Amino acid sequence: MMLAETSLSIWGWGSLSVLLFLITFGPFAIFYFAFYILCFVCGGFVVTFLFGKNNSERYLEQCEHSFLPPTSIGITKCIEEMKQESKPIKIDRRLTGAYIIDEPLQQVIQFSLRDYVQYWYYTLSDDETFLLEIRQALQNALIQFSSRSKEVDWQPYFTTRLVDDFATHLRVFRKAQQRITEKEDQIKDGAEDLVDTFFEVEVEMEERICRDLVCTSPKDEEGFLSDLCEVLLYLLLPPGDFQNKIMRYFVREILARGILLPLINQLSDPDYINQYFIWMIRDSICNYEAFMNIIKVSDNVGELEAVKDKAAEELQYLRSLDTAGDDINTIKNQINSLLFVKKVCDSRILRLQSGKEIDTVKLAANLGKLCTVPLDTILVNNVALQFFMDYMQQMGGQAHLFFWMTVEGYRVTAQHQLEVLPALQKDGRHQTTQTKGLLRSAAVGIYEQYLSEKASPRVTVDDTLVAKLAEKLNNEDPTPEIFDEIQRKVYELMLRDKRFYPSFRQHDLYVRMLAELDMLKDPSFRGSDDGEGESFNGSPTGSINLSLDDLSAVSADEPIQLHAYISDTGVCNDHGKTYALYAITVRRRTPNGDEVWKTYRRYSDFHDFHMRITEQFENLASMLKLPGKKTFNNMDRDFLEKRKKDLNAYLQLLLNPEVMKSYPSLIHCVYDFLENKAYSKGKGDFARKMDTFVNPLRNSMRNVSNAVKSFPDSFAEGMTKMSDNMGKMSERFGQDIKQSFFKEPLMQKTYVDPKHCRVAAHLDDNVEDNVPLKIMLLLMDEIFDLKERNQWLRRNIKNLLQQFIRAMHGYTINKKIVDHVDWMTSPEQVADAVKRFRDAFWPNGILAEAVPRRDNAIRMRTRVAGKTKLLGIMPDELKHILGAETTRKGILRVFEMFQHTQLNKRLVYVFLEGFLETLFPGNEFPELFKKLHSPSKQMKRYKHRLQSTQAPSLQKR
Repeated sequence: MMLAETSLSIWGWGSLSVLLFLITFGPFAIFYFAFYILCFVCGGFVVTFLFGKNNSERYLEQCEHSFLPPTSIGITKCIEEMKQESKPIKIDRRLTGAYIIDEPLQQVIQFSLRDYVQYWYYTLSDDETFLLEIRQALQNALIQFSSRSKEVDWQPYFTTRLVDDFATHLRVFRKAQQRITEKEDQIKDGAEDLVDTFFEVEVEMEERICRDLVCTSPKDEEGFLSDLCEVLLYLLLPPGDFQNKIMRYFVREILARGILLPLINQLSDPDYINQYFIWMIRDSICNYEAFMNIIKVSDNVGELEAVKDKAAEELQYLRSLDTAGDDINTIKNQINSLLFVKKVCDSRILRLQSGKEIDTVKLAANLGKLCTVPLDTILVNNVALQFFMDYMQQMGGQAHLFFWMTVEGYRVTAQHQLEVLPALQKDGRHQTTQTKGLLRSAAVGIYEQYLSEKASPRVTVDDTLVAKLAEKLNNEDPTPEIFDEIQRKVYELMLRDKRFYPSFRQHDLYVRMLAELDMLKDPSFRGSDDGEGESFNGSPTGSINLSLDDLSAVSADEPIQLHAYISDTGVCNDHGKTYALYAITVRRRTPNGDEVWKTYRRYSDFHDFHMRITEQFENLASMLKLPGKKTFNNMDRDFLEKRKKDLNAYLQLLLNPEVMKSYPSLIHCVYDFLENKAYSKGKGDFARKMDTFVNPLRNSMRNVSNAVKSFPDSFAEGMTKMSDNMGKMSERFGQDIKQSFFKEPLMQKTYVDPKHCRVAAHLDDNVEDNVPLKIMLLLMDEIFDLKERNQWLRRNIKNLLQQFIRAMHGYTINKKIVDHVDWMTSPEQVADAVKRFRDAFWPNGILAEAVPRRDNAIRMRTRVAGKTKLLGIMPDELKHILGAETTRKGILRVFEMFQHTQLNKRLVYVFLEGFLETLFPGNEFPELFKKLHSPSKQMKRYKHRLQSTQAPSLQKR
């Protein structure tokens, strides 16, 4: 009871106190009270801290004076003077001695320091001495680099080393591809397998160096660039600057990681290279036929899917358009074309995914639908002849072919010698006798080599003809036609003997020949110059089908006058094939009155008609000139108008009354062509293609003769005076054909292993016209793989290049090469390169952001566009010399080589190493690079294989 009363009194008095406190001081008084207490506590801590700090400083000062010696007055004064007299570093803006180069270089240095150093350095210090020191070090390095560059002769590097490095890289890639195709067990990831095989071939070729780690491992690549930059700084910086480790490391990292590494990554990006290809060929319009060829041979499903998706997108857009009138026809044509492209892509994708991919050559051989190429065409076509040569060697009939070719060469030479003989007679009897003696020696040499009983192998012909020829050689002066009868028999033997031409048409070599002549097409493929389809069928019929029903009732004596002109032209589409159609207005004037009608013809109809009439009326060939074909952009309105004008001129010349009077039967052919009905072609697809592709080569022997005739008389006289050498002309000519037929390396050094060596090792240093010929042969050999081809063709190519060089005067080409190298290294071009580098890294003075990786579908379509561009710009002349299939494979091989980032890096580093070895010839850079690349895994495996192969041989000894 007492406790309860006490508790109640405490709570009561407490509540009363609080109430009175709040009434007196207000409701916020309690917060002020707490704040005062907090301030009191904090003040106590501050007073205690200040008291302890003052006492500690006094104690430390007493300890310093009691234990340490006094500071020297000189040091203090020196420090004060250094602070007062710190002189700013003067930067000389001269670097190379050329203002146009120095100005952009200074901007590059300024941007580099700003974006790689200043942005973090100013957070540590405001002293700019360090920045000025780095700038001065960079400028010293550039000045030394410029001085070295001026002392170097860059012509050998650009004309020999650079080309050799590229060609060797291409050779390694080609051998890697061949090695993969030869493997029985294919790895699923073909790209990785190709990269590994590439570096495996590289170490076998280089033997002492391999760049696999630098190209495949980012960590090793960064280490390589850092080591290389440190070596360069050692060579370029003054000793004092190089010994400053902090500054040296900063400069090294800026160069290696900030500039070189991003630059190399960009140059190695396949998509960047593909875009660069397209930019370089930006003036060329995409060729429809080349595009369809790329789709047809593509083995990348990603490319086909990307093209198909884009075609589907365009189809959806075109179908959504609301159009009328003339536009509807254009849109329908575009829709049909896109549907056809989509269909081809689907077909190709299904074939690849099913694993039933068949080479076009094998497909054609299995189908058996092949064109017929006449033997006379084969014998005068370089591309076709090499395959026939290979086949004749297999069948043991090479002697017949060599004899035919030797006689052709003899005929050309004899015709020329006899034509210039009247001019030689002015010099006296001796010259005439000497010329006839040379011809007789050549003819006897041919007889002894191919027709005599001692000949091995001997051409098998009628002994009566051989005896008749021997009698002529003994009793008469040789003429160009002396071998004609036997040559004709040999030709008939090759044509009709089942072992030769008839069997050749059933052989795989014949199918490959058709592929090289571009006469072998996938049956599903459509598209040509004028839109007409191409297929395996198309053997020339050789007949001229005339439709003369409407003229049968007209007497030959009655005058019939035809007038015709092309009144309009348009573009039509049929199952994905686009072609131009020409409307011809025809007026026939007869004694009974005039008749007018319109007929419609395509360019292929004009082409067929022209072939027919020039075959029947040979003199018209020199009078009538049909407008030529155009490979691409053949549906352009301006081009169609120009062709319309040219075809009109062609018709007016053909219908000239004087021409009609000179060729009375021509009127029937012309009327059949202009009649209002479907035109019936008298020539097959193959024959029309042969007319534009092969027929110009039919007279190649005659052209050679004409070329010889056009030489100055002094040249011909000089040739006839070489009696000692010309005595065995035919024998050497025949031996050259025999030797060139077998697989002998061209211009190959005897001490070099052709399988494992650089490309330059195959070239003789004493070759005439060395520089231009070396460049051409290096690139052509490696791009088109000519070393595996018939050596007769390779010798022809070499001779063609040599003749071209001599015709253009070799010294002139050499001078142009020297001038071009001088132009490339001129201050203007160097300044332009520095500006492009500056603008690429710092557009508008701002550091470029990392380019986002483009969508894979866009990258795939860029690949297709790049291949189409490259294939489209290839001149037809190259296809005529090397073959269409070889040209296509060579171009696509080069393009495919650039589609692997690791391989592109290897090529960039090879170029960089060659550049540094040329710039610093006395600093043993080759040995340095071998040490830097020594950790290579492929090199270790190669050495292990060598040791394992050498061990058994040592044990045997």
